[in-house]
Amino acid sequence: MFRLHIDIPLPLTEEQCAEITRRVMAGFYDPSLLDFLRSVGVPSVNYRLGHDDDRQKSNYLIKSTRGHVANKKSRISICEEETREEE
Repeated sequence: MFRLHIDIPLPLTEEQCAEITRRVMAGFYDPSLLDFLRSVGVPSVNYRLGHDDDRQKSNYLIKSTRGHVANKKSRISICEEETREEE
């Protein structure tokens, strides 16, 4: 299976990068894009906000109350009944 990987360098603060990521990913809720993705059989879109200096595949969008980042990707589930974001 092929996968679409998109790498967008963001030379800003962590908070600014998180906001940019949320705004970019919000585009996946566009009805015409959702219809297209469903028509070609895409079940979900996984994504994360990483950092070049972090050797792990951390996701800076998911942080604990202690400031620890998760290794789990964020996901937008694309299904006929509803489209939802999962952490």
